[in-house]
Amino acid sequence: MSPRSQALFVVLAGFFVGNAILAELIGVKIFALEDTLGLAPFNWNLFGQSGSLSFTAGVLLWPVVFVMSDVINEYYGPRGVRFISWLAVGMILYAFLFAYLAISLAPASWWKGAALDQGVPDLQAAFAAIFGQGLWTIGGSVTAFLVGQLIDVAVFQRIRRWTGERWIWMRATGSTLVSQLVDSFVVLYIAFVIGPQQWPIPLFLAVGTVNYGYKVAAALALIPLLYLARAAIRRYLGPAETERLRAQAAAAR
Repeated sequence: MSPRSQALFVVLAGFFVGNAILAELIGVKIFALEDTLGLAPFNWNLFGQSGSLSFTAGVLLWPVVFVMSDVINEYYGPRGVRFISWLAVGMILYAFLFAYLAISLAPASWWKGAALDQGVPDLQAAFAAIFGQGLWTIGGSVTAFLVGQLIDVAVFQRIRRWTGERWIWMRATGSTLVSQLVDSFVVLYIAFVIGPQQWPIPLFLAVGTVNYGYKVAAALALIPLLYLARAAIRRYLGPAETERLRAQAAAAR
């Protein structure tokens, strides 16, 4: 592997891991889609559940993470994706470990009320609520991410063998749609069905379907990003090195 190829992998891996950690950390916030867009509530009704469309803020970044996974798969193969997936899981757990350690530190008395004028009477309680995600939520999210990534790798390579080097959008989007179907429901099932909140199955199915629908739309909307990334990589590496990497990745298992 050339120095440029190595440098590119480091950049892609860093962006992938960084986005995965950010998605986990901001995922504690739930936002209303209609209110964010300034629209009237859609009042959707699925599996007997109705209401506004609410998503975790992590959905802003997870589609980008899976696009990055497909880009790495295209040029560095399954081994590269599996490496960054395990690395991301390790770094996510590392981040949460230190978040819990930070929560356990005794807060300075003046700091607890430092944001009172911003409507936050106790910064320590707010910090603990934001960063102290439950173990069921962390376990569900990490498990779903890792399983989704491994499925994404397998489906991407299977479609690649069928289509050759044509139709990158098909293997990238197809693998994302399959992996995100699993990811969307696994995380909710572990975190909220078998976890302490004990969601009823209709609610689990409704929320999972809505979140998966968003991810499908995001995957389709990000197809142009795949081609922009492909063009940028070709310019950076040059045609010969680009084709060598792609051929090597296509032959890998």
